[in-house]
Amino acid sequence: GQTEGYAKNNDASLTYYKTFGTGESLLIINGGPGMNSNGFEKLAKTLAKSQETIVYDQRGTGKSKLEKLDSTTVSMQLMVDDIESLRKHLKIKKWNVLGHSFGGMLASYYATIYPNSIDKLILSSSGGVDLTLLKTPNLIQAGLNQSQKDSLNYWNSKIDKGDNSHATRLGRGRAMAPAYVYNQKFIPIIAERLTQSNLALNGLLWNDMRKMGFDCKPKLQHFKNPVLIIQGKDDIISNEIGEIAHKTYPNSKLILLENCKHYGWLDAEEKYFSAIDSFLMN
Repeated sequence: GQTEGYAKNNDASLTYYKTFGTGESLLIINGGPGMNSNGFEKLAKTLAKSQETIVYDQRGTGKSKLEKLDSTTVSMQLMVDDIESLRKHLKIKKWNVLGHSFGGMLASYYATIYPNSIDKLILSSSGGVDLTLLKTPNLIQAGLNQSQKDSLNYWNSKIDKGDNSHATRLGRGRAMAPAYVYNQKFIPIIAERLTQSNLALNGLLWNDMRKMGFDCKPKLQHFKNPVLIIQGKDDIISNEIGEIAHKTYPNSKLILLENCKHYGWLDAEEKYFSAIDSFLMN
């Protein structure tokens, strides 16, 4: 089964969502910030074999349009309120939540504000429960060879000069993609995904997190529900960030996947899905 629709938020904006499958509900929060949920539909369909999965476009992305983008319309608080509005719209009492990359940061923040709405939580290559990510070495650069770095610098300079064409953004995506996936056959998928980012939206959310001193640790120490933290051993998110989350959540399990970077369901498909399935079934 597949449905789609819009949920109304407190500020009268709309959140576009899609659901797949039936059974217990799993919300999937995609990465970014500033990207739509299209790239996560395949993941949602795979996980929908045993449950209902829900993907949605975060505010200002995809079909969840905003008339203006500024600090009054884009913030972490508004983003978690949107998630809660969606849960109520779908009449779900409690759901499981999977947050990937920035989506993991948003999921952790959601757990500090609406802990009673969550049953189980999965942090997939999450950006973390605080801003440690901004203090760690740039693992995107570290994951590229010199010619890939040169190529990235070339495309970045074109974008800095105002060339925002799809071809230029795709060139930048192709240069960066090897840092995101261990298996190079997935580079075209990731390169295309990297073209989508709305940089204005991205900047607004990072500014908001800096301004609030984003740190979920004090509240999350009281979140007793089961948490699975899963990421690649060679992820662009350092293993240290996964360890911090593991120490923070009292009832958590940390899995580091071998020969895997930022996308577990691509690089380590079998282990990634079996870890998630067994976590959700127990």
